[in-house]
Amino acid sequence: MDGGAAYNPRTVEEVFRDFKGRRAGMIKALTTEVEEFYQQCDPEKENLCLYGFPSEQWEVNLPAEEVPPELPEPALGINFARDGMQEKDWLSLVAVHSDAWLLAVAFYFGARFGFDKADRKRLFNMINELPTIFEVVTGTAKKQTKEKSSVSNHSSNKSKSNSKRGSESQAKYPKEMQSKDEYEEGLEEEDAEEHGETLCGACGENYAADEFWICCDICEKWFHGKCVKITPARAEHIKQYKCPSCSNKRTRP
Repeated sequence: MDGGAAYNPRTVEEVFRDFKGRRAGMIKALTTEVEEFYQQCDPEKENLCLYGFPSEQWEVNLPAEEVPPELPEPALGINFARDGMQEKDWLSLVAVHSDAWLLAVAFYFGARFGFDKADRKRLFNMINELPTIFEVVTGTAKKQTKEKSSVSNHSSNKSKSNSKRGSESQAKYPKEMQSKDEYEEGLEEEDAEEHGETLCGACGENYAADEFWICCDICEKWFHGKCVKITPARAEHIKQYKCPSCSNKRTRP
């Protein structure tokens, strides 16, 4: 594949940026664009792989023909298992293999360009700060955040843990998340970490200051408004919001 041929990241920061781009693309395939991904993984086709690119795009395609390949290859034949499993289990399996591939690509670059022990450790620590694709797809990261939220009793009126327990009028409208500046000014470090782990169900990233977020009323995942193409103005008129994944969900044969 040519996903990594456009440039070769040579520093820890560049490799991490490459990792994040590929990861964002694969998360799209398994969440907000899952319907298209499902259709492309036709079991009647040959061995197919899911590729993520630094441009945050994804592609289902045949493996590279050259041997050895330019980059480590992702799991082969993901399409063959599609109809033999529950969809959520199949997506989880693809997510696990995608996580393994991302690590392989990142440390391939590290080995190729001579990262020393300190560089490798720093790269891994940067990667480890992000939730895995598996955690994003299965909602594990969100569950961990909710468990921490149940321990915290601070009175933030934007707290995610209280989003489903508010008044009926509050439940009808999406809520904007607090900015990091607010945490730095008033909340304790533990609370800042708790809300810092709130993740977008589309891109998997933490929220940033002054970004609009919306919560799906079905799966209860939070999303950047820009990731699901919902503006604050449009959100005002939504009584029950369904994320793209929940909107596309249907019973599989």
